[in-house]
Amino acid sequence: MYWLHGEGLGDVVDLDLIREYLGLDVHENLSAYLQLLVDDGSLVRDGDWYALSARAPAEGEAMLATAFTDLIRPVLSECNDECWCQTSAAEAEACARSRSVPGPGPDREAGKATA
Repeated sequence: MYWLHGEGLGDVVDLDLIREYLGLDVHENLSAYLQLLVDDGSLVRDGDWYALSARAPAEGEAMLATAFTDLIRPVLSECNDECWCQTSAAEAEACARSRSVPGPGPDREAGKATA
């Protein structure tokens, strides 16, 4: 539900939307699981609709950050103060060389080598 909320797909959801998003069979009984989340204060329920509680967005953000910690790293051409290239001018030059992509040359057409 945190993901659905974050993607702007809804602040309140019903069982059918949750099943659809999770790719579950229409006969999958989610009521007990959702009730556990209501009981622990992560969700609030209004009839057949569920919404994140006031504390749930912060908890969801923390869970998401933890789950993707190993995948969050600087991307190509993105450096920060912790990048290895910040240790010396020589390392900065080596980093810049490793990030540069050669453009089309006289023997290349749009980046493709000729035979």
